[in-house]
Amino acid sequence: MKNWIETALHILTRSLSPIPVELNELDWKSGLSDKNDRLAKHISAFANYPGGGYLAYGISNSGKPSSLTKEEMDTIVQKLGNIARNNLAQPVGIDHSIVEFQDSPVLFIKIPEHSDKPVYLRGSDVFESYKRSAGQTVKLSRHEVKQLIAISSGLNFEEQVAAHNLDHDEVLKLLDYDRYFILQEKRLPDTKLGILQALASEDLIRKSGAKWDILNLGSLLYARDLNQFKDLKRKIVRVITYKDGSRINALKEQEVIDGYASGFEGLVKYIMDQLPANEVIENALRKQVKIYPEKAIREFVANSIIHQDLSVTGSGVMIEIFTDRIEITNPGVPLVDTNRFIDTAPKSRNETLASLMRRMNICEERGSGKDRAIEAIEFFQLPAPKFIRGEDYIRIIIYAPIPLTRMNVEDRTRACYQHACLHYVNNQLVNNQSIRKRFKIGVNNSSFASKIISEAVEAGFIKTADSSNISKKYVTYIPFWA
Repeated sequence: MKNWIETALHILTRSLSPIPVELNELDWKSGLSDKNDRLAKHISAFANYPGGGYLAYGISNSGKPSSLTKEEMDTIVQKLGNIARNNLAQPVGIDHSIVEFQDSPVLFIKIPEHSDKPVYLRGSDVFESYKRSAGQTVKLSRHEVKQLIAISSGLNFEEQVAAHNLDHDEVLKLLDYDRYFILQEKRLPDTKLGILQALASEDLIRKSGAKWDILNLGSLLYARDLNQFKDLKRKIVRVITYKDGSRINALKEQEVIDGYASGFEGLVKYIMDQLPANEVIENALRKQVKIYPEKAIREFVANSIIHQDLSVTGSGVMIEIFTDRIEITNPGVPLVDTNRFIDTAPKSRNETLASLMRRMNICEERGSGKDRAIEAIEFFQLPAPKFIRGEDYIRIIIYAPIPLTRMNVEDRTRACYQHACLHYVNNQLVNNQSIRKRFKIGVNNSSFASKIISEAVEAGFIKTADSSNISKKYVTYIPFWA
């Protein structure tokens, strides 16, 4: 069986359970449409989508099997093949396979991602291009078309121009160059030209004849006000504080209009100021201690900024503060499996931006930041954070303290697994004692720690470190991938 068929079956299963819903990667079809333009738009959308996608013929709009005859399937394959070759500006090579699914045949049409994007309808201009969004085929905006053209020509988002043909003073008015030199620990040059040459050396700006262009990288990192850059307004980080645990009653919303680098410290401070605190007594003095570790907030916010998909229009990083949790959301699906965040070195779509932010100590060295964030969360005795992969976003949820008795099986298993990952990357093993320490379980209640371990083993997240060890007293555990 071809690998793509296994992937298509997995995506189809995911689209049908627990609630049937079409995904960006897959569209159900009960039969062949007679609207060739509509079919061409579907092919355009999947060819423009990262990784391509699938049409699943034999599944109705309600997600139920809708059986097709062999003759119908042959007609579908022939017609879609003709449309893919003749109705688009760039011919698209499709593949197909018939697979039995839930006792009914399903025809999968595989539409690969095209290397020359955007793929658009033949006889139209390039702006007649389509994409997948929220499980639907929709038209690309003019800005999105330009982004795809730039990416296809080898020009990434950071290298694209945010503001054209500016003189010296205009550049210095738009960019917080003072903050750049402070963060880089460099001496401020004596002349305007010296400042501009330093910014150009980092590809933040670029000479354009007698004038200068500010690149997206420069704007995103050092803008005095991102609102001044038309195409970057929606990349402003938003912080929303809610009255309780729902999104119904928002108390206030703050947009951090500074560049990501120049405004990062202010952003973290603002977030920490919104968080509840506990009063503790230390050395006979009372002081307020935030219930969330700043180290974890810094790392997760920095990662969301760095790893967002900047090509996604209409959305940016959002931090939502509830009474019982913090949710940090950024556009773009993760490039690494969410279950491997702790041990796997992160892959970034925006490597130049990521590299500069690491050099300025805004985030940790590659691969170590999330480990330290999880470590801080364990030290604060908080529930394990949850990583959610959405259709076109990644969300991190950091929970406020809750007693172990109120944690459900998923909460306990997630914490046990992350504990095992953290120990493994630090060359340590998990055992009953370490689990008791993680959950603050007394030595007299070691059976409950054993229960948590058993739940994680049964869920497939951890396994015994030595399968030949038959002594339960000394058994140790490692993550499933180790």
